[in-house]
Amino acid sequence: MSELEDFRASVRSWLEENAPKSIRGKVRDPALAYWGGRKTPLPFPEAKVWLDMMAEKGWTVPFWPKEYGGGGLNKEENKIFNQEMARLELPPPLTGFGITMIGPTVLQYGTEEQKKKYIGEIVRGEVRWCQGYSEPNAGSDLANIQTKAVVDGDDYILNGQKIWTSYGDLADWMFLLVRTDPGVKKQVGITFLLLDMETKGVEVRPIKLISGNSPFCEVFFEDVRVPQKNVLNRVNGGWEVAKALLGHERTMIANAFGGRVAPEKAENPMEAAARKYIGFRDGKIADSVIRDRMAQNQMDESCFLLTVQRNSDNIKAGHRPGPETSIFKVYGTELNQRRMELMLSILGPECLGWEGEGFEQGELDLCRVWLRSRGNTLEGGTSEIQLNIIAKQVLGLPDK
Repeated sequence: MSELEDFRASVRSWLEENAPKSIRGKVRDPALAYWGGRKTPLPFPEAKVWLDMMAEKGWTVPFWPKEYGGGGLNKEENKIFNQEMARLELPPPLTGFGITMIGPTVLQYGTEEQKKKYIGEIVRGEVRWCQGYSEPNAGSDLANIQTKAVVDGDDYILNGQKIWTSYGDLADWMFLLVRTDPGVKKQVGITFLLLDMETKGVEVRPIKLISGNSPFCEVFFEDVRVPQKNVLNRVNGGWEVAKALLGHERTMIANAFGGRVAPEKAENPMEAAARKYIGFRDGKIADSVIRDRMAQNQMDESCFLLTVQRNSDNIKAGHRPGPETSIFKVYGTELNQRRMELMLSILGPECLGWEGEGFEQGELDLCRVWLRSRGNTLEGGTSEIQLNIIAKQVLGLPDK
């Protein structure tokens, strides 16, 4: 046997022996996603055991360097690992912004001390992270942030506000942008900081959405002390770090919203809905227009998934995401919106229930997911902003 065949055999044997039987075949069950940290409830009883076993092997993030707690797998080994996870249809032991956003950024810009501390905590699922970018007057114009950080001894004193902070009420740490020099060009006077959310003076308030959920928060800082050693990269060098992290964020969003092709042996949820609400005639979905839209959606999803997979393979091989991630973000979010509009067309009035009798729970849930999808092209940078980035940094078009 070759070394790769030996590796595959060892991974397969270990997963067969150790992966909880209760989660096999449930790779696409969102209820099993575990974000780690001190405040997150366990999504299923074996979640912590599954996490600890995988973290000990370095397999929560198998392609990260071994010296910081990752698996140290090369591109070929990581592909085999993913194939063996997919064979048993196992959900990942850990997810979250630590893995998809701040972890890769710390590996790129962090000091050796920062890498050893923060990467190890992320890999072991000990800390859950949130993002402190947007402010009431700094959304699409992110460089307009006004949260101030003033030097006081070995610390910075923070005052200001962040908004639309996803899961800020469940996070242990925040990575955020602050203004450290108001007297220079706005992009130049920004610093990237790492903040313990338990620090005195930090207040988190959930924002209730029309859906009834509160995934977003607003966060207030009043005379919050942050050690200067928590600066990532350099003082007034935060804009460079922010742009690098946004590349990881856009890749994450594209994967989340665009790459939802079901496993081959699983029933496609859209086909299942069409079978139930439209019905079949002569072995085909009865509505020819819906049938054509479903075929187009399936082709779009497959092509997009393969494109994103190539990009992910490059990232895992050591290539850093660049401005091309804006293409994935635009297409992935718009693809998800088209998908949800198609599901709405399939279910018809049955997808318009909010609560009460006359609707199944899945129909009520789909209504909320459809409404939530309207924000996909706004979060993480609007499509208009992404198109500007594509025009200037990918296509090289002039500003005027």
